[in-house]
Amino acid sequence: MTGAATGRASLLARFWAYQRERFPLAGFVPIIAAFTFSSAAYSRLARGSSGFIPWSRFAIGALTALVFFFMLRVLDEHKDQDIDRRFRPELPVPRGLVSLAELRWIGGGGLVVVVALNSFTLPALLVPIAIVTGWAALMTREFFVRDWLRAHPTAYLLTHMAVMPLIDTYTTGLDWLSVGRHLPSGLGLFLGVTFMNGMLIEIGRKLRAPDAEREGVDTYTRAWGLRRAPIVWLLLLGTAALLATLALRHVGSGALELGTIGLALLWATRAAVRFLRRPDPASSTGVEQASQLWMLATYLALGTLPFLVRSLGR
Repeated sequence: MTGAATGRASLLARFWAYQRERFPLAGFVPIIAAFTFSSAAYSRLARGSSGFIPWSRFAIGALTALVFFFMLRVLDEHKDQDIDRRFRPELPVPRGLVSLAELRWIGGGGLVVVVALNSFTLPALLVPIAIVTGWAALMTREFFVRDWLRAHPTAYLLTHMAVMPLIDTYTTGLDWLSVGRHLPSGLGLFLGVTFMNGMLIEIGRKLRAPDAEREGVDTYTRAWGLRRAPIVWLLLLGTAALLATLALRHVGSGALELGTIGLALLWATRAAVRFLRRPDPASSTGVEQASQLWMLATYLALGTLPFLVRSLGR
């Protein structure tokens, strides 16, 4: 789409082009719906309740989670605007496809809609929504210590990925907040898995082969070193696997669920070892894909599979 064309295009058309590049809905919608389902199902199973939450509440919860992640995308655009303008002018915002103000209107409008829907459905959900929104705002301001965080990638990673279990407090709360404020057994372990998964995704997408490093683009291979970065990724993977195995005990795990975790662990480990042996673009892409596969496998094993097994009466 040329500059002249974008100048004449409607906001809807330009946003549609933007989302294809920066927030592909075709991929995010099913993943976030599955994430929301598994979170609510885990809470349900951990509490020993039969059935599922009302489907209308699930639909609102999935939409809210989608808005959360889009809001994080928009906040990242603001946070990185100077770097993007200087080093990545081909991205949609610096090249003028959409403006930051337009993205704020879209993200803010989505947030208003889901706040209204949640207030009518289950007002208690407004508490985790407020917490997620507040933390996201702090992330945008880099917790008011931008230079320090940029100089300490580990602290940056921990503070920014803390938003993941906060979002999961909302998605699991679609169930447990409807019956009071007592946390289900094993929820802390489940949130721990989410935290580890967030870090795996973040590191996995920022491992680069030496020839693929780019000026102005922060990566963990540049910050930690070509060998240390994938080793840290492997350690986090092992921690996530341990937490997932412990969390499974609270929902009556079986061979199917444990096997799913085991196969995903083997696949992800293989990808990281390949990068360690041969750090090229193909192996870095393999680690990024393994991060995504691992995340899907853990949520499948922790929520969806045990829920389906129980529903089918095994």
